[in-house]
Amino acid sequence: MSATGKCLCGAVTFAAENVDAHVHACHCSMCRGWTGGPMLAATVSGITFTGDEHIKRYASSDWAERGFCAECGSNLFYHLKDPGMYMMATGLFDDAGQFSLAGEIYVDEKPAGYDFAGEHPRLTGEEFLASLNQGGN
Repeated sequence: MSATGKCLCGAVTFAAENVDAHVHACHCSMCRGWTGGPMLAATVSGITFTGDEHIKRYASSDWAERGFCAECGSNLFYHLKDPGMYMMATGLFDDAGQFSLAGEIYVDEKPAGYDFAGEHPRLTGEEFLASLNQGGN
């Protein structure tokens, strides 16, 4: 499906041609430090941004960067540099009701203070990284 969205102040907008409606929650310490809680994100491709001059990028690792709006501070995306994949924060989408939680990763780093309901895969960091090496998601 295609979708549009924007940051809190509207300085950055985006349109994505291919949006996966199956959201994943990441509980790793880096995502929690960045968002103040778990990162809820949808994988997108065919994305275009307007307001590029307002996007600041932080290289959080050798292989990925995190983007945010320099005006309002909204967390925008987690970007894997190779293969150029974006995971967009689901709260930014104009129609956030189209998403469903499909899985959780880094559950071994999740604080005990919250849980997500429902039956879906819950992978530790080690299990998640192993799934990437096997070509799975």
